[in-house]
Formats: sequence, C-alpha cells, structure tokens
Amino acid sequence: MSRRGHAARLRDKLSDRDMAILRDLEALRLLTGKQLRRLHFPDGDPVTQARKVRATLKRLSDLGVIVRLSRRVGGIRAGSEGFVIGLSGWGHAVLGLDSPVPRRHRRVVETKPAFQAHVLAVADLYVGLVEHARTGSSELLEFAGEPEAWRRFGGLGGQAITLKPDAFVRLGVGDYELASFIEQDMATESLPTIVRKLAVYVTYWRTARNSRRTGSSLGCGGSFRLPPASSRRPEHQPVPSEARALFSVCLTTDALPSLTQLEHEGGAL
Repeated sequence: MSRRGHAARLRDKLSDRDMAILRDLEALRLLTGKQLRRLHFPDGDPVTQARKVRATLKRLSDLGVIVRLSRRVGGIRAGSEGFVIGLSGWGHAVLGLDSPVPRRHRRVVETKPAFQAHVLAVADLYVGLVEHARTGSSELLEFAGEPEAWRRFGGLGGQAITLKPDAFVRLGVGDYELASFIEQDMATESLPTIVRKLAVYVTYWRTARNSRRTGSSLGCGGSFRLPPASSRRPEHQPVPSEARALFSVCLTTDALPSLTQLEHEGGAL
C-alpha cells in the first residue's frame, strides 16, 4: 500500500477532535497532556477529563500518528498530563492529505530540556488565549507559531531580512483588532542577541512605514511583546526612542491581560 493510501486509512479512524489535536501539534510542535486536556477536553469533572485524555493519547499513539517523548513535565507524579507529545511522520502524512503540494515534515526528536520548555511556554500562551476566548471576552482570530509567524522583508538598503518571532497573535477585543509578535524570553539568550533581535523589529517597523508611504504592503504587523527580566527590557537596550512604544513587556504570568487590554501602548504597523 502506498504511503498516501495508508495515511487515508488512518484518517478514516480519526474523529474531528483527533484531527484538531493533530493540527494543534503541527502548529505548536509540542504539547503536554495537560495542555491537550485544556484545549480539547474542557467539559466534565477533572477525573473524567483525565480518563478521556489517557484513552485518546493511547489510541493515537497505537495508530502511530503521535509520539510521546521520554521527558515528563512535573515528574512521574504528573501522570499522563506530564507527557510531552509531538506529531509523528504518519500524523504529518494524515494532515497532508488536504494539501495540494507536498508539505515539509518536522521530525520530532528528543531535544534539550531548555528547548522543550521554550516550545511548551509558547504553547501555553496559545492554550490560555483559547480558554480566554471561550469566556467571550475576546476572539482568537489567528495564532501562528514558528516558522509560520516569521516575516521576510527587504531592509531599507534592499537586503533580505527575516524577522523570527516565536509567535504571531491576532485578537478581536470588542470593536478592536489587536495584533502582536511574541518573544518568549526564558533568560537563556545573551543580551547581545536580544539587542540584535530588537534591531530587526525596529527595521521591520521602519520598512513597514516606508512601504505604506509608497503604497506597497509588508503584511501583518502589531506590537512586539517580550517577557524579560528587568535588565533585558527594551528600555534598557539601545532602541531608538521613537520605537520604544512598539515594545510591551510583561511577565509570562501576565501575558493574557497584557495581550487583551485595549489600553496597551503597542504601535500598530
């Protein structure tokens, strides 16, 4: 049987919720069992939710469309909620059935704990935004992780530049649409690296302003949000004064209110 034929047979065995889980894993790269519960099993008491998650993950693993990494979040006492889950090659193949062109499959491999922690922190922001949207307080219009959130553009001197945020978020709050690039700072990057990244954001902003003047389009923009330690804040870095309002800084625990408040000072591109 061909690879596509086997993928089609696998898809016939998957529910709508199964497919939604695979799409989230494709977009976010990694999710924990707890994050999957919050995303796809919000109803019922915690015991029932946990049982459904365990059964679903076992079935998807047996079908070969997901892989479970050896590292747990929260230790062995976390149970199935602590498992770190990724999309397998067959999972990518199932999602690729709807694509007219071959899609690039990112192979899930055991990675360093620091990398996994960063990926899961970005995923946790997405989970929080989905839960916030369920309350009716906001509408999650778009959430793109890496590399879909990246922006390729020509600098003011014509050189090719790629802006590489960790995520791009577009929210509907009341009558407003709020857009932000996200940088999830885990205090692992050096200050010179942060300075260089801030400079790319400023260049992107300046190029966007110039594009508007000439009637061309640079794509989606927004404010740039980074949750750093005090010494890593943009106001402590060599950022031009006219661009400082682009950056909104908060702790990870304060990301949701920072992203959804209408009074933020982020500059629209």
